[in-house]
Amino acid sequence: MTIGVVSAAYIAAAVLFILSLGGLSGQESAKRAVWYGITGMALAVIATVFGPGVGNWFIIVLMIAGGSVMGYYVAARVQMTEMPQLVAALHSFVGLAAVFIGYNAHIEAAHVASLDETARAALTGFAQILAHKDSVELSIMKVEVFLGVFIGAVTFTGSVIAFGKLAGKVDGKAKKLPGGHMLNAGAAALSLILLIAYFNGAGAWALILMTLLAFFIGYHLIMGIGGADMPVVVSMLNSYSGWAAAAIGFTLGNDLLIVTGALVGSSGAILSYIMCKAMNRSFVSVILGGFGTTTGPAMEITGEQVAIDAEGVANALNEADSVIIVPGYGMAVAQAQQAVSELTRKLRAAGKNVRFAIHPVAGRLPGHMNVLLAEAKVPYDIVMEMDEINDDFPETDVVIVIGSNDIVNPAAEEDPNSPIAGMPVLQVWKAKQVFVSKRGQGTGYSGIENPLFYKENTRMFYGDAKKSVSELLPMIK
Repeated sequence: MTIGVVSAAYIAAAVLFILSLGGLSGQESAKRAVWYGITGMALAVIATVFGPGVGNWFIIVLMIAGGSVMGYYVAARVQMTEMPQLVAALHSFVGLAAVFIGYNAHIEAAHVASLDETARAALTGFAQILAHKDSVELSIMKVEVFLGVFIGAVTFTGSVIAFGKLAGKVDGKAKKLPGGHMLNAGAAALSLILLIAYFNGAGAWALILMTLLAFFIGYHLIMGIGGADMPVVVSMLNSYSGWAAAAIGFTLGNDLLIVTGALVGSSGAILSYIMCKAMNRSFVSVILGGFGTTTGPAMEITGEQVAIDAEGVANALNEADSVIIVPGYGMAVAQAQQAVSELTRKLRAAGKNVRFAIHPVAGRLPGHMNVLLAEAKVPYDIVMEMDEINDDFPETDVVIVIGSNDIVNPAAEEDPNSPIAGMPVLQVWKAKQVFVSKRGQGTGYSGIENPLFYKENTRMFYGDAKKSVSELLPMIK
C-alpha cells in the first residue's frame, strides 16, 4: 500500500470509531455501533500491516494468529459476570504494550544515533523515521516516550489490581501504605525529576527507575480505592489506556493511534466524571484513592431480617398494580436474567405496570445490567435510569431487588459515617412492599451492612435468584 492509501484507510477507520462511540449511546443503535468498531479496527490493522516499510511478516502473522486464537478462546469462555474483570485485564495489556513500545523506541533511537550516514540511508520503518528527525524532534520524542511509558506502567499495575479486586482475588477494601497520598505524590515528583534528567541526556536508567515508580503508583492508587468505587476505576483505567496509546502514537508518528487513543482517553474520562457525579463523588478524590474508608463508627442497625417464601411473594405480585424490579450483580452471577424476563412478561400480560430501575453503577461495570436485560429481550422502554424512576417508589406497590445491595442501601442517606455516604441510591424502601432476592445474609461488594434488609416493609426471599424467580412463574395469575 502507498502512503496515500494508508492515510485514506486511517481516516475511514477514525470515522468508523467515532460512529461506533456515538452509536453506543443508545440501546437501539448499539449493535450497529459494535460493527462500526469491528470494521474500523479491521481496516486499521490491514492498513498498518500492509503499509510501507513494514517487514518481519512471519512474526506479524504469528502474533496476529496467536492473539486471534486467544481472543476467541477468552470470548467463548468468559461469562457475562466476569466481563468487568476481563475489561480490567485488557486495559493492563494496553498499558504493558505502551511500556514495551516506549522501551523499543528508546533502544531504536540509541541504535540509529550510533550509525553513520550510509547505514542510516538503508534503514526502513520506524528506524527510518528516527533517522530523519533533527535534534529538536528527538528531544520532543523523548518526552513522548517518557509519558507513554509512565502512563502505560500506571495503567498496567492499576489494571492488574482492579482485576484482582473484581475477581475477588484481592481484598476489595481500600488499603494504603503508611503515608498514603504523600507516597504517591513523592513518586510522581521523583518521576518528574527523572523526566527532566532523561530529557537532558540521562540514559536508560532514568526510564527504568521511572517505570518502577509508575508501577508503584498504579498499584498503590487502586489499592487505595474501595469496592464501592470500582466501576469508576474501570472507566478511569480505560481512559488511562487511551492516553497511553495516544502518547505512543506520537512516538511512532501514527496518526490513527493518536486519534484512537484520544477518543478512548476522552470518552473514558467523561464517563468517569459522569459516574462520579451520579455517585456524588469527587472525580479528583476517586482518582487519588480518597474513598472507601469510614470516618467514624457505623450507624447501629435495629430489627431483624424476616424471610418469605415464593408463595408469599407471588401473592403480593398478584395483588399489586405497579412493580419495579431492581437488578444487580447477584442477578448476573445467578444468570437469572431470562427468568426475570419471563416474570416480567407474565406480569405485564396480567395488566400490571412493570418497570426496571437501573443505578448508574449497578453491577461492576457501566451498563452491565442494561446488557443483561437486552440479552434477555426485556423491552427497552421499561428499563429506566435512576433519575427517571427514583421519585416513583412511594407510589409503587411492590419492589423486587434481585442481587443488589450497595445501590439500594439507605445508609448512603442516613449514615454520615458510611463509606457510601452521600452516594445517590435507589430509594426502594419507600415502596409499600420490598422483596430482596439474595443467596444469604452477606454484605455487598463494598462490605457494608444494609439497613434495608431490617425494615418493616422488607422481606428476604433467600435462595439462588434464578431458582427463586423461576418458582414464582407458575404462581403468577
